[in-house]
Amino acid sequence: MADPYSILGVSKGADDKAIKVAYRKLAKELHPDKNKDNPKASDRFSEVTQAYDLLSDAKKRGQYDRGEIDENGQPRFAGNPFGGGGGGYSQGGPAGGNFDFGSGGIDLGDIFDGLFGGGAGARPGAGPGPRPQHAPPPKGANIAYAHLVSFTDAATLAPQRITLGDGKTVEFKLPAGIVAGQQIRIPGKGQPGPGGHGDAIVTLKIGRHPHLVRDGDNIRIDLPISLKEAVAGGKVKVPTVDGAVMLTVPPRTNSGAVLRIKGRGFTAKTGARGDQLVALMIYLPTDPAELARISDVVSDSPVRENMGV
Repeated sequence: MADPYSILGVSKGADDKAIKVAYRKLAKELHPDKNKDNPKASDRFSEVTQAYDLLSDAKKRGQYDRGEIDENGQPRFAGNPFGGGGGGYSQGGPAGGNFDFGSGGIDLGDIFDGLFGGGAGARPGAGPGPRPQHAPPPKGANIAYAHLVSFTDAATLAPQRITLGDGKTVEFKLPAGIVAGQQIRIPGKGQPGPGGHGDAIVTLKIGRHPHLVRDGDNIRIDLPISLKEAVAGGKVKVPTVDGAVMLTVPPRTNSGAVLRIKGRGFTAKTGARGDQLVALMIYLPTDPAELARISDVVSDSPVRENMGV
């Protein structure tokens, strides 16, 4: 993979917000769902995602900027303590090895002990010294997937299954506080490589519900009720993501009144579930005969008495 800053099109001094904005713009342009006829877009999407994974992690970004890891997140070769040249040396950096000699001078005995394993001619009492570290072979590339989660599954955090490019199906869990566009990493389900398989990166979408609407961690619904139910009260059936429930409508309920069903919303990041808010909307029948059947209830209503009729 190329330099992650170049892939996202940002400078090395870019802050977290600029990196996130650049990633979202590219991810939107390159998303596989919008580029079904362009297989290269999927590879580019995976590359952009991998670059963002590195730069959005403060620790990994710092290690990359210092030359401690490469663009794949793998440790770099520590190098020759003398910088690979003649007789000089460097006080750090990837070209000259990651050595910090401090202000107390260079202990050549420790260096030669590390190079020659502390054999003949080693300075008495010297420690083993640093040894060159070889970077492990890189893993294969990640593979990007898009997965549509139903509204009900997203609210209840139902287990999900996805079919991978090799035809195999894997199950994964949804995170608390799930939002559209969130990504799930499935380790070891990417492209093969010398150091093992990369990961599958699954971008989540959330489907719509015919009656329910998400409002943060709560769920809202506009529920029609009859004029008779509004005046006299009664039990009404309400759909929720956990199945239908019976809700008691108090007598003399006004249109627009909101009733609350506890714990029937989305699961927050804390693990607690929001509520379902039911806005009652009075439905007036268009059939004159049906209106006549409820006229007695309306005429006896305290609402009409308060109106002076």
